[in-house]
Amino acid sequence: MNNKEKSAELVNKYVHVFSCPICKSPMEVTHLKSIVCLNNHTFDFAKQGYVNMTTRSLNSHYDKELFEARQKVIMESNLFAPLHKKILEIIIENMDALKDEIMILDAGCGEGSHFQRILDDCENVRITGIGLDISKEGIRMAASNYNESIWLVGDLANSPLANQSCNFILNILSPANYKDFKRILVPNGLVMKVVPQSNYLKELRVALFNRTDKKSYKNDETVSLFNRHFYLLDILKLSYNREITQTELIHLVQMSPLTWNTSKNDMSRIINQGISEVTVDLDILIGINKQTKGGKQ
Repeated sequence: MNNKEKSAELVNKYVHVFSCPICKSPMEVTHLKSIVCLNNHTFDFAKQGYVNMTTRSLNSHYDKELFEARQKVIMESNLFAPLHKKILEIIIENMDALKDEIMILDAGCGEGSHFQRILDDCENVRITGIGLDISKEGIRMAASNYNESIWLVGDLANSPLANQSCNFILNILSPANYKDFKRILVPNGLVMKVVPQSNYLKELRVALFNRTDKKSYKNDETVSLFNRHFYLLDILKLSYNREITQTELIHLVQMSPLTWNTSKNDMSRIINQGISEVTVDLDILIGINKQTKGGKQ
């Protein structure tokens, strides 16, 4: 069975969690080729095993080179291993009361490597993963490399998922749409948003912005916005240093949004500065989708 057919079978198994992004009606899989709604809006499975469910043209800063570099950093080094471990612990701690299959959405999943590392450690845990991103390049790579999850090109503001269809939403170093997150999450479902703290990759930041105000970073507004949409259960702080090789540094520079619009000369200068250790400094915001009788938080 090829990736396209395997993906179609997986989507067919969980087609009840889908909602047409155009008309919001239920959907079904036809002939293991397409997912179609009651009003005949049709989205075809790509040969790599993903579905493009966008309804408008979307732009992404991320290109193939960036995703390839990100995949190498995440999958071939342990730079983010403590983050993956902590997220999995939160999921397992909060799934004891759930009896059915557990649906987890990674919103803004890119090429899927963070999500895959988390799911790889979910042995004997009944979890189905859905990865959603606006970047076709990222989703194409995710579907090509990791075929145990559902991969969708989609809009975070108009995701092709039904109301109350997911138990958990992950949002790792990525933009969010909290209105749609609230719609998708089950009552009392959890959203975990990972945001950078002031020392995140400070070695790159200092090398790039040593004489500018970009050298520091604050996420106070991000936390405040999150707290307006979800009941904030906790903020877990994760801060550690990791030694990195020259090859890992090259990939880290290539994947980091910090280096967008950076010249090749500056990229080379950073890579050749002899950086052998980087700081990972992250907050995990844990919010619960509390519902009142009126359906609002």
